[in-house]
Amino acid sequence: MRLPTRSEMMTLNDINPGEGCRVKALKIGGNLGQRLMDLGFFPGVQVEVVRNAPLLDPVEVKMVGYHVSIRHSEAAFVEVE
Repeated sequence: MRLPTRSEMMTLNDINPGEGCRVKALKIGGNLGQRLMDLGFFPGVQVEVVRNAPLLDPVEVKMVGYHVSIRHSEAAFVEVE
């Protein structure tokens, strides 16, 4: 089995509406990293992308029984599998 390269790393920003994934890691620290963790993005959490806004931002995700909307620029820091 071939391991994915860094350029093949998948983020929450790459997931299409209706698809699910699991959070693998957060690729940012500081205030934004803390905000994402406060919203519930931490390793092992199942996430489903519900929809994108008409102009693509924000993206609405469903996880652990609630919905959260974040910007695509923020979703790019959430590594998923």
